[in-house]
Amino acid sequence: MTVAVIDNGYWIHSALDLNAAGYRRIRAQYDARRNQIDTTSGAVSTEENGHGTHVTSTMLDRERNIDNKFIGIAPDADLISVKAFKADGSGTYLDVIRGIDWVVANKDLYNIRVLNLSFSTPPRSYYWEDPLNQAVMAAWEAGIVVVASAGNTGPEPMTIGVPGNVPYVITAGAMTDNYTPGASDDDTMASFSAAGPTHEGFVKPDIVAPGGHMLGLMRNDMRIAIDHPHLHDGANYFEMSGTSQSAAVVSGVVALVVSADQGLSPDDVKCRLIDSARPAITATGELAYSPLQQGAGMIDAYAAVYSNATGCANRGLNISRDLDDVEHYGGPVNQDEQGNFYLMDPDGGHHALWDGAFAKGDGYLWSDGYLWSDGYLWSDGYLWSDGYLWSDGYLWSDGYLWSDGYLWSDGYLWSDGYLWSDSLTETASVNVWVPQE
Repeated sequence: MTVAVIDNGYWIHSALDLNAAGYRRIRAQYDARRNQIDTTSGAVSTEENGHGTHVTSTMLDRERNIDNKFIGIAPDADLISVKAFKADGSGTYLDVIRGIDWVVANKDLYNIRVLNLSFSTPPRSYYWEDPLNQAVMAAWEAGIVVVASAGNTGPEPMTIGVPGNVPYVITAGAMTDNYTPGASDDDTMASFSAAGPTHEGFVKPDIVAPGGHMLGLMRNDMRIAIDHPHLHDGANYFEMSGTSQSAAVVSGVVALVVSADQGLSPDDVKCRLIDSARPAITATGELAYSPLQQGAGMIDAYAAVYSNATGCANRGLNISRDLDDVEHYGGPVNQDEQGNFYLMDPDGGHHALWDGAFAKGDGYLWSDGYLWSDGYLWSDGYLWSDGYLWSDGYLWSDGYLWSDGYLWSDGYLWSDGYLWSDSLTETASVNVWVPQE
């Protein structure tokens, strides 16, 4: 199967040109800015920034480390590279949407099952009114699993960017191993990782993955490497942090899941990822972070591939009716007069609240406390647990029919509406630089 990456372009390198078995895997390269196919045979270098190559290698790098383990998550997946961003990392809605449309139009020709979107821009409207989000939703409806980065604008609440605010897709936040890869008890959420809820009350991110000080391929004369030369190894690899890298890890895992079971729908894949994820807990067994920070927890590739879970993602949502402008949806999160976020039940009640203090039986139970109130604990590490599952059917992953006044009674509604330009010159960016963590 094939992964499509919409980013800055592609750098020719044997670790990416060929799969683990040594066969060519670049199916096509498309330049959305020029609306031109660069190649469907071989590979051409189109990368100037470095971000696109770094993200792609995080997913697909077929080289092995000193322990003879593959560096990339899915070293046998094929690749479609779509260039939609300039050398400085900026791009327009028009170019990104053109790239997504091209991927959807060619999904059967190239067996495209995964689409990685490691970029972000601030929300300007409800998710369903945003033209870029509409294109992303169309890709999901067409059977492509879309993975989007949460954004590097955290850690404050309501900082999830577009298209990570689309409720259907898999939105990836970032954690870091604190430079101790052999120990999990000091791993933390990355401080830059954007947090939920979305403006429509959905819990985001859906999942977190490694995103701190990630090594990826990058030529030393590319824009990012020139700006940060101390992070380049002088040969082929560059160290970079961000939810872009986390999204790439998640896309690689999605490729493994889809390869293991080709018949899965995007909703099925999302369900298996969140069902198998491992939430961060403290030394005393309490949840270390709100679901608005860690979603279902840290990704577990092995558990996701061998999961049989179904029906636990995007319940209550109908993407066809959403795209047809028949009905739209809100999530289960609301905010009280003190500014605390809590979960509502489908009837608008205020129970099923959470204070991060209870672990009972074989999973975490929602208790009578607030979902999120007094900020963050960044100072200490937290154990990413093995086998703690969310109980009560993933209430926080549901959606409900949107109605006037349903959510955000204290001013979070978009009051005036954003007027989208006819030429879709609104911008998005792959580069929100953050320090290494």
